[in-house]
Amino acid sequence: MRMLNERLQILISGEQRRRLDAEAARRGTSVSALIREAIDRSLGGVRPEERMEALERIRAMRGRAPSTEEIERLVEEERRRAFPP
Repeated sequence: MRMLNERLQILISGEQRRRLDAEAARRGTSVSALIREAIDRSLGGVRPEERMEALERIRAMRGRAPSTEEIERLVEEERRRAFPP
């Protein structure tokens, strides 16, 4: 699961909200998750190759449990590579 730490507030029409609510209910998910999925689909998300590289780096840590800080650092590195400023 990705870390969610950025808040965004937008204004949409009543019709857009009704469509979002209906689609979220149909899928059994939240409106927020639906919007995040649409953003990733529209603007691109993390490529599967990048996910595999991150997984391999974590697997290479066998024999010791990585610290929370180490995992957060790896996730942040992958996020910066996937979504450069």
